[in-house]
Amino acid sequence: MTELRALTPHASIPREQEGRDRRQRHLLRTFLPELVDLERILAEAPEAVATSVVDRITLDELALPVYRVDLGSCRPDAPAVLMVGGVHGLERIGAQVVIAWLKTLLARLAWDKTLQGLLQQVRITLMPIVNPGGMFLNQRSNPNGVDLMRNAPIAAQERSAFLLGGQRLSARLPWYTGRPDEGMEPESQALAAVIEDLLPGRPFSVALDCHSGFGWQDQIWFPYAYRRRPMRRIASVMALKLTWEQTYPNHAYRFEPQSRHYLTHGDLWDYFYKQVNRDNAGVFLPLTLEMGSWRWIRKRPRQLLRLQGLFNPMVPHRHKRVLRSHLSWMDFLLNAAASHENWLPTGDQESMLREAAIMHWYRDLD
Repeated sequence: MTELRALTPHASIPREQEGRDRRQRHLLRTFLPELVDLERILAEAPEAVATSVVDRITLDELALPVYRVDLGSCRPDAPAVLMVGGVHGLERIGAQVVIAWLKTLLARLAWDKTLQGLLQQVRITLMPIVNPGGMFLNQRSNPNGVDLMRNAPIAAQERSAFLLGGQRLSARLPWYTGRPDEGMEPESQALAAVIEDLLPGRPFSVALDCHSGFGWQDQIWFPYAYRRRPMRRIASVMALKLTWEQTYPNHAYRFEPQSRHYLTHGDLWDYFYKQVNRDNAGVFLPLTLEMGSWRWIRKRPRQLLRLQGLFNPMVPHRHKRVLRSHLSWMDFLLNAAASHENWLPTGDQESMLREAAIMHWYRDLD
């Protein structure tokens, strides 16, 4: 935990350096409390939890770490679960949900024999704050003005939504993709490095990227965002959906491909899905949790007066409700990964579920 030690005053530290450290701690507590909370959790985590810094994002005198947290099986053939948050700096609730799940896991590790046994079968990796610079600045993009979810080298096959689908006009406008000749942003590369290290060669892996945005309902999105045709593993998505609905029939999520809403350039999960599944015999399913923020605004319209209020629950009891309401879904993904042989379709069942998925989600395509 290098960052924690670096921010701790020490008698031998020069007074000027101590003053800078004090200012940095104040800035982080004020503008990035999620990072302070995460570092506190990791400092107290058991030895079985491995923590590393994938990259550091420089912002003035701050060097903001992008943390990777690993626990569970070290076998390279164990199924994997990747939890991601904080890709969009304005959508702080995404990072908070991932951190809340991490807290729950670590608390259960101390007494829950079932979880201890489960972690011998599955690998868990978390990147709770992918875009610490954007969160510090309270903006959707990273400090360079690039929208990380429009930053991958993949282009929409049809006309994308104006601006919303990604634009190269200016970093001063939202949804800026960055310049293609400059490659992916450091935060995107950090996430790509973790995926490249973690996922290839595994029989099954699933990722959940937690976001919030306009909508009345919480949604689970899956690729593609760059085209309207179904992904190759669409039968596995349908099997996961059916398994979830049979287990939790009173859930409130809507499962849909992102392309039903709009097409975009540069979607990270489209890119990672194609990269991982290209040479891998296993199954990788990247999912996005889109928490509907219109409900929070409807109950407290004055949130519209604050930029942060557009994407996050501002009332304490609603905030706590959101943090606990997604724990069952995240636990389900962990158990589904560990037991993927029992529900992942093969043979005739895969063909049947693929046809069902196409009828359910893509029947309006020509």
